[in-house]
Amino acid sequence: MLEWIALLIVITILTSAVAVLTIRNMVGAVAAVSVVGLGVSVLFVLMHAPDVAMTEAAVGAGLSGVVLALGLRKLGLWRLEDDKGTSHPLVPTSRREDNTDA
Repeated sequence: MLEWIALLIVITILTSAVAVLTIRNMVGAVAAVSVVGLGVSVLFVLMHAPDVAMTEAAVGAGLSGVVLALGLRKLGLWRLEDDKGTSHPLVPTSRREDNTDA
């Protein structure tokens, strides 16, 4: 039974890793990277290494996801766009886009 759970987790990790490379949305890619870190953390728990699992969860899923998200925001790539290319209504626009008079 434990082997099947580990196999399912490995498939999830591999699928998320491929998704990181193929997703065009940067926010989705950051989320997929976090899923990979959480999957590796669960594998460490299954291998009876809770200290390594906690470290991987904190660094692999938590800290690196936050750092990547802040980097996207700093570069201006933190946009949720719909199929038409317009920004999502919940994402704040920059001052230049709001000022249509100039």
